Amino acid sequence: MDQEGERLARDKVENDTLVRHTSHGDISGVPDSSRAGRHTSYDVADFPKLTGREEDFRFTPLKRLRGLHADALTGPAPAVTVDSDAVRVETVGRNDARIGCAGVPEDRVAANAWSSATGATVITVPQETSVAEPVVVDIHGTDTTPAAQHLVIDAQPFSRALVVLRHHGTAVLSQNVEFRVADSANLAVVTLQEWDDDAVHASSQQARLGRAATFKHVLVSLGGDLVRVTPSTRFDAPGGSVEMYGLTFVDGGQHLESRLFVDHSQPNCTSRVTYKSALQGENAHGVWVGDVLIRATAEGTDTYELNRNLILNDGPRMDSVPNLEIETGLITGAGHASTTGQLDDEHLYYLMSRGIPEDEARRLVVRGFLFEIIQQIGVPDIEERLRGAVQDELASANY
Repeated sequence: MDQEGERLARDKVENDTLVRHTSHGDISGVPDSSRAGRHTSYDVADFPKLTGREEDFRFTPLKRLRGLHADALTGPAPAVTVDSDAVRVETVGRNDARIGCAGVPEDRVAANAWSSATGATVITVPQETSVAEPVVVDIHGTDTTPAAQHLVIDAQPFSRALVVLRHHGTAVLSQNVEFRVADSANLAVVTLQEWDDDAVHASSQQARLGRAATFKHVLVSLGGDLVRVTPSTRFDAPGGSVEMYGLTFVDGGQHLESRLFVDHSQPNCTSRVTYKSALQGENAHGVWVGDVLIRATAEGTDTYELNRNLILNDGPRMDSVPNLEIETGLITGAGHASTTGQLDDEHLYYLMSRGIPEDEARRLVVRGFLFEIIQQIGVPDIEERLRGAVQDELASANY
């Protein structure tokens, strides 16, 4: 990169954590520390056994994965039920060409699920079809034997749909979910983790966008003992746009982890990331890692990621790591921000000065903080249920 390119990159990037500028365009020369150089494989045997020192798992308590990273996944996968007649639902074998349409596993847990799954559920939104009602995919677990599951959501060209993945019940599950968003398609996905307290769920969710495609991904994690979701988005052609939202409410003893990746490899694409967490109780552990890569070929990129976290009482731990790698200075804008802290005393004082008791004032502030994400779902009955779930969590808090 020449001096003018370096200056443009510095001017365009708001950096409060880490930005790497590199001069190469060939990803084979990217060092291992780069997100671009991550090892990928469909075969779990190609990944070494985990030690907990790996970058991808340094915050994850491996013992609590219940064997998803080490053992054969032989249990029954949670049942999948789809309530919409506007989409096509198929159960296919491993050799179906649509499996693998969005990406290759990037860690041992996802590869283990890929190696263990015997087939997949494929949900297709037909070409030029606009689905009026939300497509609710009910994923209900009843068994805690370690299991694998594979889902493919195929939004064909010029289609439009909102798909809700609702995970509930109990399970020990490693899951791969693929989203193919074809040219000029518009796909919104809401993934809800509403598991019972003993559930363990690791979900790799990969999206691949065609020309001028639009993708919205909303992740809400409330239940489970350990839930680790790793959403990623890749662009196959110019003009794509992605919005990624997340909400986690971490209670005492829970481990809720979100690790996302946006890979800008095409020109004139846009991404926006907003994740929020609230944490309460002893040993509540939240993790958010946001990786954004702007490759040398991605001129005109416009990206920003934001993570905000509220610590509601003593005992929780939050790890928040935004990473931004830039290989070209010819971008429209790029930046990131992360904050973790307690409730704003001024907000509390404002409410308490108007006669609102302190406990209720705290709950009002937290609700306002989190409900911004819930409003992105776009399904009134689900939004109402989640608002009730958050209020129940707050009612149990000991401030």
